[in-house]
Amino acid sequence: MHNKVVYHAMKTLSGFGFPVLRFNFRGVGRSQGNFDHGQGELSDAAASLDWAQSINPEARSCWIAGFSFGAWIGMQLLMRRPEVEGFISIAPPANLYDFSFLAPCPSSGLIVHGDRDAVVPPKDVNTLVEKLKTQKGIVIDQQIIPGANHFFDGKLEPLMETVTGYLDMRLANVR
Repeated sequence: MHNKVVYHAMKTLSGFGFPVLRFNFRGVGRSQGNFDHGQGELSDAAASLDWAQSINPEARSCWIAGFSFGAWIGMQLLMRRPEVEGFISIAPPANLYDFSFLAPCPSSGLIVHGDRDAVVPPKDVNTLVEKLKTQKGIVIDQQIIPGANHFFDGKLEPLMETVTGYLDMRLANVR
């Protein structure tokens, strides 16, 4: 939750008026529990979304955003929650985790990653994006940040400009 990418994404989404909840997965930081290889983390994310929705019943829309492992969990949550209208997936670990559950992907969204990501090679993210783009009824916007590594060191500004531009485009008819 204190990762700079997560923090800046939270600030950007909050700037658009979204009620935002960021949290540590089990076993991270001061959170309780142990890493559960995605199963428990998905349950925690669903409970967190339930809580956020319960205290924001007037929210006009629901989006999911995640970075790296959180992007993988967020995309799984997207598949289980029909009220989610869009997603922002930053550096999804397409080489480390199976994303085949995204068939069919229920919402349009943004996938953004760096072209110098040594943790998640761009070719693996490109393969994921190409599979998603074949699905009807959704639009996947892929943005590649030149010179960015997995943690967007020195590239947070272009990353957040990309997220802002995408949200401006998607929310233009909502405001």
